Amino acid sequence: MKNADLLIAANTVWVVVAAILVMFMQAGFALLEAGLTRMKNAAHIAGKNVLIFGICSLVYWAVGFGLAFGDGNAVIGTTGFFPSVDSLLAVGAAPFTFFTSIPGAGAYFFEVVFAGVSLAIVWGAMAERAKLWVYFAFGVCFTLIYSVTSHWIWHSGGWLFGLGMQDFAGSTVVHYQGALAALAGAILLGPRIGKFGHDGRANPIPGHNMPYAVLGTLILWFGWFGFNPGSTLAVITGKHFGYFAYVALTTNLAAAAGALGGIATAWLVLKKPDVSMMLNGVIAALVAVTAASGFVAPWAAVVIGFLAAVIAVVAVPLVERLGIDDPIGAVAVHGLAGVWGTVATGLFAVPALASNLATGTGGLVYTGSFRQVGVQLLGLVTVGSFTFSASFGCLWTMKRLWGIRVEEHVETAGLDVSEHGMWGYPEFYIPVPGGYGTESHGHLVGHVHRHPAAEAEAA
Repeated sequence: MKNADLLIAANTVWVVVAAILVMFMQAGFALLEAGLTRMKNAAHIAGKNVLIFGICSLVYWAVGFGLAFGDGNAVIGTTGFFPSVDSLLAVGAAPFTFFTSIPGAGAYFFEVVFAGVSLAIVWGAMAERAKLWVYFAFGVCFTLIYSVTSHWIWHSGGWLFGLGMQDFAGSTVVHYQGALAALAGAILLGPRIGKFGHDGRANPIPGHNMPYAVLGTLILWFGWFGFNPGSTLAVITGKHFGYFAYVALTTNLAAAAGALGGIATAWLVLKKPDVSMMLNGVIAALVAVTAASGFVAPWAAVVIGFLAAVIAVVAVPLVERLGIDDPIGAVAVHGLAGVWGTVATGLFAVPALASNLATGTGGLVYTGSFRQVGVQLLGLVTVGSFTFSASFGCLWTMKRLWGIRVEEHVETAGLDVSEHGMWGYPEFYIPVPGGYGTESHGHLVGHVHRHPAAEAEAA
């Protein structure tokens, strides 16, 4: 066995392990989103993460992987659809000549979990009121939309890659895109019942389980060590062995700064150290450093993470004031923080690190040139225009033809029982053996055979 063969084997082990970490982020999204929404929708919201990852995995294998990373032209991949056994086992060979350090199968596995994360973001702003079938239909559409722009930025033949756009692990490709589709869905669905009063003011609809949201955030932070470091796709990057360790460091510093930035900003702006805003700060920081993690110095990662948290905390209520109901804060946390992270990379990219990654140039702070910032902004505008218009068009068509929002009585009862015929928390709503509503719990509910939380929910 040659040294080159050993290197490919080591690269493949690393990339598969990183992909597993990213796939585990679906568990983080399940807990975060279920925790930040109401208990009558908990099973539906958590369970959709399994559903959408299944849809995404199949569509991406059949078509999406070829569109994103198949050999083609500067706009789209035109080969690699329904890939053969030979193409998935080969390294650096057609139709996936882009991947020279891992086999095609390893590349598919790593890239599909990213597509799954972007799709998971979409439903955050559409939570608690979208019909179940929309997950199937738009899940297919968005996976294809995502794949096209992936080719532009991440494939060596893509036109934005050719211009030198720097998006190390997907602030634009994954998070900004997911948030844009989420925004389109939130606009077309309209707000949840009771979210806005007659005067237009937003009414708080608190989530039912903050510890779930905390645990989900910690899982996402953990999974991000596959997300960003894994994007090296190799154990040797440029001139550096183990470059992924450096990427892990910048990732962690940004998240840590985001936690502090989130709670500090909430304390100043909202006059209370809101835990949910601290969580938003962590995720926003991770979103922002996703583009920059391989390009910036540690101090810049701290700045990027802290300011991303500030942006998220300020933007969440701002989105509400615009009349948009976003239960998870996807537009602010993944969208605006993704924009900031993409622009910040153009500001703070270290020339030596850009050279090591052979992507773009040094940032404005180091070179005094606006060129890299300009490329980053061009990428945001073109990806934003394409993704939002395509997503809005797909969802608008579905709305006109079949309707994408559940009926009022379905939304009021909750999607768990209406869409799935079950409760996420059955003993809170119906008498079950050994649960609330039985003699063993009579001292908790008195003469009312329903838990007080259910009464509040009904109210």
